[in-house]
Amino acid sequence: MVQFTQETYLYDPKVLQQLDFHRSPAKFQPFISAANPGEPWMKVRPLKDTDYDRGFLQLLSQLTHVGNVTRTQFLTRFSQMKASGDYYVTVIEDTRKGEIIGAASLIIERKFIHNCAVRGRLEDVVVNDTYRGKQLGKLIVVTVSLLAEQLGCYKMSLDCKDKLIKFYETLGYVLIPGNSNSMTIRYDEEAPTKRNVTSASAAGVVSDACQTVVVIMPFKSTFIK
Repeated sequence: MVQFTQETYLYDPKVLQQLDFHRSPAKFQPFISAANPGEPWMKVRPLKDTDYDRGFLQLLSQLTHVGNVTRTQFLTRFSQMKASGDYYVTVIEDTRKGEIIGAASLIIERKFIHNCAVRGRLEDVVVNDTYRGKQLGKLIVVTVSLLAEQLGCYKMSLDCKDKLIKFYETLGYVLIPGNSNSMTIRYDEEAPTKRNVTSASAAGVVSDACQTVVVIMPFKSTFIK
């Protein structure tokens, strides 16, 4: 195991200890939380600048294509995220192995609408295949959802595949009637014909990228209409 002499958190870890998991509609059996994740060797915490060596990027590769990200690139992006103050990448670590086994990101969007309110977006949710069955997916999603509430978000949104809708509904997320579509335009893939952003047939990737939008609005706020 690699020994680290100095580490930096992406955000203050103390905020995770303040989250009240009894506020979530999620049913944990047995009950677990960010402060007590169910095993003494598990720890829920913010991403660290040293997690490059704990397999964070390898974990993300179970979710999607990551690429050959160098340590320098990782540290540069980490510093940018920390400086912005709007990124809350949260992980679960197996402290026995010094390995990241779960992760999810809360991204804060600052709005002019709703009296300059802030909105949360849930991104990049992944749990290591070998640790599934320990409620870790539920744990990491509820953690960042409660974190969004703690930070004053008036709502939290996510995109998900149809097969995951029921899972997110058990955690308090709901489909918004008439507003449950996600549309995407990709700039990192070549279309089969000359790219034309106004044409779905030319864009090619749009139909594959469309997923379901789910929103959680458990936060009592005068901004919600």
